[in-house]
Amino acid sequence: MKLSVVLPAKNESEAVANVIEGIRELYGDAEIIVVDDGSTDATAKIAEGVGAKVVRHLYSKGNGAAIKSGARQARGDVIVFMDADGQHSPSDIPRLLEALEEGHDMVVGARQSGSQASMGRGLANGFYNSLATYMTGHRVEDLTSGFRAVRAQKFREFLYLLPNGFSYPTTSTMAFFRAGYSVFYVPIHAAKRVGTSHIKPFKDGVRFLLIIFKIGTLYSPLKLFAPIAAFIMILATFWYGYTYLLHGRFTNMSALLYTGGVMIFLMGLISEQITALMYKDSAGQDRS
Repeated sequence: MKLSVVLPAKNESEAVANVIEGIRELYGDAEIIVVDDGSTDATAKIAEGVGAKVVRHLYSKGNGAAIKSGARQARGDVIVFMDADGQHSPSDIPRLLEALEEGHDMVVGARQSGSQASMGRGLANGFYNSLATYMTGHRVEDLTSGFRAVRAQKFREFLYLLPNGFSYPTTSTMAFFRAGYSVFYVPIHAAKRVGTSHIKPFKDGVRFLLIIFKIGTLYSPLKLFAPIAAFIMILATFWYGYTYLLHGRFTNMSALLYTGGVMIFLMGLISEQITALMYKDSAGQDRS
């Protein structure tokens, strides 16, 4: 199988050459694509200097947009996505490819304890993993890891779903599960990145909320909405019982809670149908 390695990069001039050289030492004939996402430093020039193919974005479009550009340009049967900032070690690539050769469709490098950038992000990722495990019924060890190997044809089926921002790993993982493709995890240790992170604390908080909703809408919305609706209906029943015993009447708050529970359930039901339509024609098609 021909191998392509895609490195999304924005101002990674300090690390990109070492990453590319590390890949070349292991896979001399691999296609290495660096997607320069509007860098203002010498990232593109350095990448070209060590033999990588460079795809340029004239302005920063986001990590997900860089992934999509790289996937469209890649000519390999298998694509490895990894960061260009030194967090991911090329020495882990063989283990990902071995698992892929066993028959899996996507193999993800799961960051082990101590590999998270901060305690807050570690807790958030733990929550994502638990929620995704509940939604899919399969153990999800690292939902947000950007280090993964995929079968190119199957990955391109879902390019239309991928966001331009940082949550492409979440989207692609949930899409593969939904389509019935095999996802496997290989433990890795992520090193401290070289240079300055492009993630901001406030944006991380917004991403936290968005990813929660994305997990639900990409797999089975009803599985997320139904428990919320049930909780509200139970709360409405308790409130009705309390007010009836205390005041002998049915209150507006009870009516509001019952109505809210029904509305949330119906929203989940409609979302479930929309999600089913999203994947209706995905199998066997190249949407690139």
